[in-house]
Amino acid sequence: MKSEKLFELASRYMPGGVSSPVRAYTPYPFFTMRAKGSRIYDVDGREYIDYCLAYGPLVLGHGNEEVKNAVSEQLEKGWLYGTPHEREIELAKKIITHYPSIEMVRYVNTGSEATMAGIRLARGFKERDKIVKIEGGFHGAHDAVLVKAGSGATTFCIPDSKGIPKNSVQNTLQVLFNDTAALTALLEKNSGEVAAVIVEPVMGNVGPIPPEEGYLSDIRKITRENDVLLILDEVITGFRLALGGAQDFYGIDADLTILGKIVGGGFPIGVLGGKREIMELVAPSGAVYQAGTFSGNPVSITAGLKTIEILERERVPQRINNLGERMRSALREIVQDSGVEGSVSGVGSMFKVFFSAGGITVRNYADALGCDKNKYMNLFHAMLSSGIFLPPSQFETNFISFAHTDEDIERSIEAYKDNLSSCC
Repeated sequence: MKSEKLFELASRYMPGGVSSPVRAYTPYPFFTMRAKGSRIYDVDGREYIDYCLAYGPLVLGHGNEEVKNAVSEQLEKGWLYGTPHEREIELAKKIITHYPSIEMVRYVNTGSEATMAGIRLARGFKERDKIVKIEGGFHGAHDAVLVKAGSGATTFCIPDSKGIPKNSVQNTLQVLFNDTAALTALLEKNSGEVAAVIVEPVMGNVGPIPPEEGYLSDIRKITRENDVLLILDEVITGFRLALGGAQDFYGIDADLTILGKIVGGGFPIGVLGGKREIMELVAPSGAVYQAGTFSGNPVSITAGLKTIEILERERVPQRINNLGERMRSALREIVQDSGVEGSVSGVGSMFKVFFSAGGITVRNYADALGCDKNKYMNLFHAMLSSGIFLPPSQFETNFISFAHTDEDIERSIEAYKDNLSSCC
């Protein structure tokens, strides 16, 4: 197999043979030759229906022709300037149109970079050091947020990686998702010391875990009552759940918003946006420093503009959300009929089968950790053999794109039906 040989070679030159940890799985990951629409093709000539979609950015599917043509035209004009350009303004106006809570934006290169800048900005604006994150919430691999879950609702965290000094996370507090009482108690205990609460409106890196009814509006109320900024990390949900992301979908707003993935149309990007009075503190207009050579990259900006244009014109979120509901409904029936202990989670175009004990609904990180990872990997390999590519982790989200057809969904449902009970 070419993939096996390439993995052996890659392992000599890259840690674990991959460029990001979740891409690695035993005995070896497949190596991709090309991708188009809802399909991804490996170097051994195998074809898969793709529900990983590069972990979320490819809302239109692989190789969208309109995006490709727009990028090709931009490449003729240059691919990096290091100066302002008009399309930065055009994309900013698009984002602000769909996100009423955003009045100004700062472009960066990744979601991780955007959350790092957002936390710095919140601390600078409030002149406080502490932040609160949700256990299991992933906001990038930078020191302040790369902390272990399960350390208790009101305790300081410890680093989740070697190389991070303990004092780098001593001001990072945690609470469980879907637990407003714990958040209230934590903020009251640390009254006047917390700058911001950062939260994924739908937890996307422990599988998709939606907020319970009223949870997001409650944390908005709690943060206001405690004079704390609310940072919504919409790297995954932005322009996917709705054109205005989770804020539109659930009817809430944020002080600061983090966007990424879809906003770059499949090219690297991150966006920090928020209220004018906060954003004007960012350099050069204010004292919170942030900078980047590739920020506002004209290729990423162009791809993002074209992607959002298509989302608007084709009413993409509505279509893929309908497909997501169809998938989840079918999977719930399959799980129930199979007798497998598990549950189905997700919202919009995101879905996942959790192998939860007793089939309990997964509400937070602690519940997710209790799921059977081995059973999930058995399912992953069985689905791969059936020509369906799912993310190779119990703790990642499956995505549906605009390129997925009704036939793709039906074929995938049949594959779940064939494999779920037999392998798990």
